Amino acid sequence: MTYSAKDYEKLLGMRGFSDKLLKTHFKLYEGYVAHINKMIDYLAGADKATQEYDEIKRRFAWEFNGMRLHEAYFGNMNKNEVRLNPHSELARKLVEDFGSLTEWEKDFKAVSSMRGIGWAVLAWDPEGERFFNIWINEHDIGHLFYSVAVLVNDVFEHAYMMDYNMDRKSYIEAFLRVIDWSEVERRFVGVKSNSTVRSVPAWSGEA
Repeated sequence: MTYSAKDYEKLLGMRGFSDKLLKTHFKLYEGYVAHINKMIDYLAGADKATQEYDEIKRRFAWEFNGMRLHEAYFGNMNKNEVRLNPHSELARKLVEDFGSLTEWEKDFKAVSSMRGIGWAVLAWDPEGERFFNIWINEHDIGHLFYSVAVLVNDVFEHAYMMDYNMDRKSYIEAFLRVIDWSEVERRFVGVKSNSTVRSVPAWSGEA
C-alpha cells in the first residue's frame, strides 16, 4: 500500500495566508508522503539485521506523524468562516474542561506561542474523557498515548514566516480565524462515540 497526498487547493485565497505560503507548505507536506512511501518500500525488503533498518524504523514516526499532522492541520482550516456552535457537544465539553471558551482559547494561544518549533494540539483523552491543549515537539515527541488530536496548529516556522516573519502572535490570530469548527466537531463526535476503542495519537480519519 502506498499513501497519496491529499489535495488542499481549496484553501487557496484563505484570509491571512498567502497562496505562495500555502503552496510552499503543501509541497513540504507532499514530501512527507513521498518519504513514508519510500520507507515502507525499503522496510518491506530490507535486511532486518542492519543499522540502516534500525535507523529507518526509528525515523518512521517522524515522517508518518509529519504526514498526518499536516493533514489534520490543513483539514481543520477553511477559507469560509465556520464558527464554533456554543451549544454543541464540543463547546460544552471545552467549557467543562477549561472553564469557558475564552479560557480555552487563551490556553491554546499560550501553547501555540511556546518557544521552539512544533505543534499546538487540542487532544481528546478517551480514557479520561477530557481535553488537553498539548505541545508536540518535532512530530514524534509529546503525543499523549491513546489521545486523539481534534484540532492542530502548525507552529513550525515554515507555517508562517513567509507571511508573518517572526510575528507568530499575528499568525496564531490568523489561524484561529480560519478554524473549520464543523470539522473539529466531526472529529470529536466521531472519536467520542467510539471512546472505548484505543486510537492513534494523531487524527487518522479523512482530513
